[in-house]
Amino acid sequence: MNRKPRYIELLAPARDAEVAIEAINHGADAVYMGPERFGARAMAGNSVGDIGRVCDYAHKFGARVYATVNTIVYDDELASVERLVKDLYAVQVDALIVQDLGLLRLDIPPIALHASTQCDIRTPDKAKFLQELGFSQLVMARELSLKEISAISSVVKVPLEAFVHGALCVSYSGRCALSQAVKGRSANRGQCAQMCRLPYDLVDDRGNVLVEAKHLLSLRDLNQSRRLGDMLEAGVSSFKIEGRLKDVSYVKNVVAHYRQLIDGHIASSEGRYRRLSHGTSHLTFTPDVYRSFNRSFTNYFIDGRSKASRMACLDSPKSQGQPVGTVVACRGKSIEVASPYVFVNGDGLSYYDDHDEFRGMRVNVAKGQNLILREPVAIKPGTKLFRTADKAFDDALSRPSAERRIAVDMNLYSAAGALVLKISDERGNSVVHSMTVGSLDDARQEQGSRQQEILGKLGDTIYYVRSCVSEVGEKFIPVSILAQLRRESVALLDRANALKHVRELRRKENLGAVVPCSELNHADNVANNLSASLYRDHGAQSIVPALETPCLDGCDALQGKPVLMHTRYCIRRELGACRMDPDSRKLPRKLFLRGNDVMLEVMCDCKACEMRLVKAD
Repeated sequence: MNRKPRYIELLAPARDAEVAIEAINHGADAVYMGPERFGARAMAGNSVGDIGRVCDYAHKFGARVYATVNTIVYDDELASVERLVKDLYAVQVDALIVQDLGLLRLDIPPIALHASTQCDIRTPDKAKFLQELGFSQLVMARELSLKEISAISSVVKVPLEAFVHGALCVSYSGRCALSQAVKGRSANRGQCAQMCRLPYDLVDDRGNVLVEAKHLLSLRDLNQSRRLGDMLEAGVSSFKIEGRLKDVSYVKNVVAHYRQLIDGHIASSEGRYRRLSHGTSHLTFTPDVYRSFNRSFTNYFIDGRSKASRMACLDSPKSQGQPVGTVVACRGKSIEVASPYVFVNGDGLSYYDDHDEFRGMRVNVAKGQNLILREPVAIKPGTKLFRTADKAFDDALSRPSAERRIAVDMNLYSAAGALVLKISDERGNSVVHSMTVGSLDDARQEQGSRQQEILGKLGDTIYYVRSCVSEVGEKFIPVSILAQLRRESVALLDRANALKHVRELRRKENLGAVVPCSELNHADNVANNLSASLYRDHGAQSIVPALETPCLDGCDALQGKPVLMHTRYCIRRELGACRMDPDSRKLPRKLFLRGNDVMLEVMCDCKACEMRLVKAD
């Protein structure tokens, strides 16, 4: 029995409308972007009008637009969120990405809802519960292995979304309160202070410094380029790129890179997978993710745990760029390098000095492997070099670098005194348009090629001609008539596609679904009474509110010693001193992170193979 193909989505970030449109041009099947409020990136807000403009453009290709309304919401903000959702629905947004379950109790249109990664989807039970609540797509935690993804896929029917590229939060998403507790800036409100990217001392319970000023919580960037096939087999349908604060060049490059890889997997799937949107992106550059911002790469936990793999970038949270070779000789402003790459004037290079400080330098004049710098440096021969500013590549991406086109087939013929043009496209649309022209004069010579050429002049439309047949090549037809027929037919094709676009509706809530855990703590981020009511409707017995909120149940959210960060990443393991290994004695049992106005106790849950950070006494 033949199965229906599974639709596969490449989902791109967009901090604004320009980035969103370029993401679509470079091959995205969907984009996610935030409105001016209630998106989990406070610095990446957009007006409803701009989001609507992106929807109009995306829907031409069958691509989708998801609005991120994924902060926790306070009681006095619920009415504002309700109005916002209605406005987003009116401009044709396809779905909302949501963290706060209170939205399910608002009076909103039947827009599809996606469960944000902030919902902390790590288990089959949690995924199934959110599906039962009516979510149409589930954004899984970044930390999951292929085995864990497969386990979730086996119990749900809605599409599963997984991150494949970009920055990694060291904490389980939605379960980090460090920024809120120390700086008063809530990650759950889009105001993360990125304390994980700062340096800390690792000290023992006597204050002895074991590791000094290292970025012990700063992870490398995710890159699953080589694991897409495995992720498809495990059940992933939506491949998500992180980066709503990234610039347009980054998004162009990374989207184009994954578009090519995903298309390859779809082409070799023997019909099991199908692309979600339509159109072909024609690039003017060769994508290379190493030439955009990256902190070096990791597969994270896709294969479970590995002693050999390192997940953190301990020496610097800055972009490592592209490894390009080593220094052969250094003489003041002049260095000689051993590298297979071509350098140009204006390139930025970086290296680690003797103190593991990441240093940068700018190329003034590039002469093959001999580089003249703007400032003198002292670098030892053999030092590894990284290109952190790629002038030629950046220049290429600063210009128009992709066009996305829809294939059309044309058929020109005459019927009952009318000239008729039929246009069909790869999206499944077809229009037939006619113009009354009366009798047509015979041409002195065959006109078919000329007619096809005129019909093929589609200018700045999104279409290109895949095939064109003229059945009236023996007739003379004025250029003006053919051009008018083409313009009017293309306008009808646009209208047909707009009318055809149908958004997925919100799924029905199963009122009998039971919450996996009946006792909710502050990390479950219950921030308003509607959310609390929903959880109680589904079996919650006790609810400790989010740290950011007043008490909802007469209890103190800050009682005891709340976990400020909960993570699968472990400092002990990263430093080669896992308690389950013989080398555990390399570090004492009690460890603390000190710095940035806070002292944190490192608590290792070896049974769960997790780490928690709590504020030290």
